[in-house]
Amino acid sequence: MAKDPREKENKRLEKAAKKARRKQTRSQMWQAFNLQRKRDKKLVPFMLLGLLVPVAVLLLLSLVFGEWWFNLIIGLMIGAVAAMIIFSRRLQSGVYDQIEGQAGAAAWALDNLRSGVGMKWITENGVASNTHMDAVHRVVGTPGVVLVGEGNRSRLKPLMAQERRRLARILGSTPIYDMYIGDGEDEVEVRKIQSALMKLPRNVKKDEVDALNNRIASISRLNSREAAMPKGPLPRQANMSGMNRRARRASERNKRG
Repeated sequence: MAKDPREKENKRLEKAAKKARRKQTRSQMWQAFNLQRKRDKKLVPFMLLGLLVPVAVLLLLSLVFGEWWFNLIIGLMIGAVAAMIIFSRRLQSGVYDQIEGQAGAAAWALDNLRSGVGMKWITENGVASNTHMDAVHRVVGTPGVVLVGEGNRSRLKPLMAQERRRLARILGSTPIYDMYIGDGEDEVEVRKIQSALMKLPRNVKKDEVDALNNRIASISRLNSREAAMPKGPLPRQANMSGMNRRARRASERNKRG
C-alpha cells in the first residue's frame, strides 16, 4: 500500500523543522559561550579541567586494568558532560550578576527553574502588581503554592495578603508560602530562589501539580471575567424590553412609509 503523499510531506517538513531548531540551538550556545568567555576569564580553563581530569583518571586506571582506548572514550564522554555543566553553571552565575537588583530579575529566575526528582514547578509571573513595578509571582509546585514578592516590601505586603486570601478560598488546606526577594532579613536573593524552593516541604505529589495549577488558573480566569462585568442594574438605555419596543415601532414606520 502506497504511502499518502501528504504524510510523506509532513514527515519531511517535521524533519526539516527539527534540523532547523538544532541548528538554532547550536548557534545560540556558541553565541552564549563567546559572550561568557569574554567576561569570564576562568571559563575556558575550568572547562578544560572538567574535560581533561576524567580522561587522566581513567587513563591511569587503564595502567592497572588495561583497555586504555576504551577508558579514553569513556573519559572523553564524561569530560564533555562535566565541561558543559561547568559552562552552564558559570553562564547562569554571570546572568545573575547582571540582572541582580533589576526589576523583573525574580521573574526571569522563576521562568528558569529546574524541576528535579520528585519536584515540579509551574510559574505565573505578575499575578498582582502596582504602578511602582512591584509584582507578585505565583509558583505552583510540590510544596503547594509559593507567592514570590519582587519590589518594595511595604508595598508588597497588601498585594501578597490580597492574593493569599483569594487563593485560600480556592485551595482549602493546600499550603501557601510567602517569599520576598532581596538581601535583607527573611529575604531571598534572586540567585538562591531555586534552593529556597527546594528547602520547602513536599506537600503535593509531583503528578498532582498540573491538576492543582489548572484548578487555580481556571478559577482565576472565571474571577477575572466576573470582575470585568458591570455591577448593579442595567442602565435605562440597556433595558431590553424598551429596545424591543423601539425596534418594532421603527419597523412599523418603515412599512407605512
